[in-house]
Amino acid sequence: MAAGSPAPAGPRIGAPEPAVAEAPVWGECPPAEPGVSRDPRQRCGTLRVPLDYRAPRGRSIEIAISRIGTAKSGSRRGILLSNPGGPGRSGLDMPSRLAARLPAKVLEQYDLIGFDPRGVGHSTPVTCGLDPTALTTLLMPYPAPGGGIERNLTFARDTAAACAEHSGDLLPFITTANTVRDMDRIRAALGERKLSYFGISYGTYLGTVYISLFPERGDRIVLDSAVDPGLVWRGMWRTWNESVATRLPDFLRFAAERDSVYRLGATPQEVRRTYDRMTTALDERPLSDPSGPVLDGNLLREITRGFLNHDDAFPLLAELWQGLEAVPSEPAADTDILARLNQLLSAGGTSAVAAEVSADNVFAAMYAVVCGDVAWPRDVALYARQVAADQRAWPATAGMPSNLWPCVAWPTRPVEPPVKVTGHGPRNVLILQNTRDPATPLVSARGLRAVLDRRAAMITVDQGGHGVVGLGSCADKAMNTFLATGALPGRDRFCPAPSPAGTTAHSPILPSSVSGGPL
Repeated sequence: MAAGSPAPAGPRIGAPEPAVAEAPVWGECPPAEPGVSRDPRQRCGTLRVPLDYRAPRGRSIEIAISRIGTAKSGSRRGILLSNPGGPGRSGLDMPSRLAARLPAKVLEQYDLIGFDPRGVGHSTPVTCGLDPTALTTLLMPYPAPGGGIERNLTFARDTAAACAEHSGDLLPFITTANTVRDMDRIRAALGERKLSYFGISYGTYLGTVYISLFPERGDRIVLDSAVDPGLVWRGMWRTWNESVATRLPDFLRFAAERDSVYRLGATPQEVRRTYDRMTTALDERPLSDPSGPVLDGNLLREITRGFLNHDDAFPLLAELWQGLEAVPSEPAADTDILARLNQLLSAGGTSAVAAEVSADNVFAAMYAVVCGDVAWPRDVALYARQVAADQRAWPATAGMPSNLWPCVAWPTRPVEPPVKVTGHGPRNVLILQNTRDPATPLVSARGLRAVLDRRAAMITVDQGGHGVVGLGSCADKAMNTFLATGALPGRDRFCPAPSPAGTTAHSPILPSSVSGGPL
């Protein structure tokens, strides 16, 4: 459809049961992403699904799926499907991650199932032909240091055109609703009457839409770090202004308590002044390296935002800040810090994709979803006003959350409206949320909790970071009990963060990294 054409009203499309559900043939999995520890029991296969569910006998695409058969005979309840977030992240290795962390009382009841969502990784992929390394702070739309958004607008228009050129036949159908229909095809192909589900971050929105399209096919649903369906998508990004400002003090305290190690300041206020001084200096004099990205103030802001997701990333972030603080007095530190930056990015950030997947796939798929789920405003002046206001009010994020994305120039309009989420359906949803989550903040989880109403119970943990499960709080026990027995808490609960001594043996389901996508 031409840009600007209205979204067709059309009926809400479910995914009717396939006449014959063809079970996948399980075999070797494709190469894992760098740094991923894969369980040797994990097997992979593919499933063909309609590109456009309005034309189920038309063109089909492939969905890559994975499985670890952990259920025991006599105890088996069904499958536990999972998604790690994104949009744009591969989920093939989620079974390996869950197998290493879930207790026996849960594993013996479920076979663990993962998948690459449509458009992602080893499923039929999308690409926009971008070079992520060269575009760093434009991929997440940071304005110029002075607040100008002209380069963001140029990037948005060029990227939208490039996505249409490289993947235009796929783009309109790489949406949350269609991914959810694929999830139901996975359920049917595996011969299951229902599916249980664990989703993190964007994966919570997939789970929410699934139980809305197929309310009687969801069994036990766990949503960790929740997306508010009423804020999809630009509204979600704008919550980062406050959520990053709320989370950043956790790191400032961490660094101040270790001033003898990092020399960034003896109080959180001093560390914050150090940070502001560094970002301002890098805005004025970026550090460039022909073999890697330009390190400017905005890249430091984005690295910091990404590393706020997990406490276990704080030492790496403090070391980076420490190196940057040495640059003005030690010119040789330029080379050292750029080498360290490249090491951090390649270890777990924007370049952490399997060798046979296009380098820009995570971003291309992300754009396809957030631009295809819902239409964005096309008034450039609106973005400029909001960016200018946010730069003053929320300097830690510099106006980025309100800036324009390629969605402002996207070549198609959404093929259907967002799926309506309500409280109608069985009470079978557990929402888990941290109080100081920089990516999906508490206000977002509360929005989802309100709309699901009696369907859900929510556990809020007084801790920072993105991702609740695996850190040793009361939420872990509640989730394991729910998956094992179906027992939801009778009412919403609030629990303290586990003591530092009690968390040393715990780690989040997803590893910390520089952000490779919003959620």
